[in-house]
Amino acid sequence: MIASNARAIALYLPQYHPIPENDAWWGEGFTEWTNVRKARPLFAGHYQPHVPADLGYYDLREPEIREAQAELARAHGIEAFCYYDYWFAGRRVLERPLQEVVASGRPDFPFCICWANQSWRGVWYGARHRTLIEQTYPGVDDHRRHFEALLPAFADPRYVHVNGRPLLLIFRPGELPDPRRTLDLWRELAVRAGLPPLYIVGQHSDPHFDPHRLGFDASLLVKLAPRSEWRRPDRRLRSFLGQMRGVPTVFAYDRMVRDFATSPVDGIRSHPCVIPNWDNTPRSGAGGLVLHDSSPEHFRAHVRTVMNRVRAEPADERLIFIKSWNEWAEGNHLEPDRKWGRAYLEALRDELVATS
Repeated sequence: MIASNARAIALYLPQYHPIPENDAWWGEGFTEWTNVRKARPLFAGHYQPHVPADLGYYDLREPEIREAQAELARAHGIEAFCYYDYWFAGRRVLERPLQEVVASGRPDFPFCICWANQSWRGVWYGARHRTLIEQTYPGVDDHRRHFEALLPAFADPRYVHVNGRPLLLIFRPGELPDPRRTLDLWRELAVRAGLPPLYIVGQHSDPHFDPHRLGFDASLLVKLAPRSEWRRPDRRLRSFLGQMRGVPTVFAYDRMVRDFATSPVDGIRSHPCVIPNWDNTPRSGAGGLVLHDSSPEHFRAHVRTVMNRVRAEPADERLIFIKSWNEWAEGNHLEPDRKWGRAYLEALRDELVATS
């Protein structure tokens, strides 16, 4: 492991294998690669499609792929993967990769979990008004079952801890009906299971969001673009876009980097997130959002800004989350592609080990 000056944790999408639900909704064999392969540029200079390089169009049912991902991440200073967990009132979806990682003990690479507690809707795939799976919260018994399902992961010696406590992220903290009660229950269940109480982080885009008010230990500050401007293209591109139809919302990545690294309000415990790139037009077409002209050098500057922010933190709490390791259909990945190769990974590694 590289001697990093921060704890870099990459969010990890476990979608790259067929499941019955996707077969039924979108056709047999559907995975994220289906959308990635069919992506096309929608305006001049639009970088699409993103074609994977080192690992190809992989299948996460193959343990060799998971080993190769871990080795690539480790070599570039990433401490752990944070697997998305999809739990819908007792129904689990896309759980196979993480279950196999836990059951096999391989790869020997740290991990943690983010509960992606949102409904699945067809908006990403051109079916805007279609609800695929509704996220509901039946109550205490369901939260107990969910905890028990995740307990083997929490107890795994590879699981990420912060100050000795297992780390759990929750994607939409404000949607929990009674968050403080739920989080207290999960911490109590962890202690009963012989573990320390969980260190629970709620993801949010608002630097004013106070995680402690809802019972969280900290927040994860994730911003893609100022929400008040999402429907207005970047000025640099307006002259070209004009009144063209079928063009997504576009922002210049280098201009947005400063907003990505927004510091939280004083007194609010928050961990930063870095975003190498974003372009969800493979999923959403003209309804998508593009951070245009991302490059490894712009990303390097982004990481450097965040590193300067966290240097004063205690070493164990010096967390930097990366969105994401492999969300290819959102143009949001650190895994190498044919255009840039490993340049984003190398930029990340260089800034993680820099002494000043």
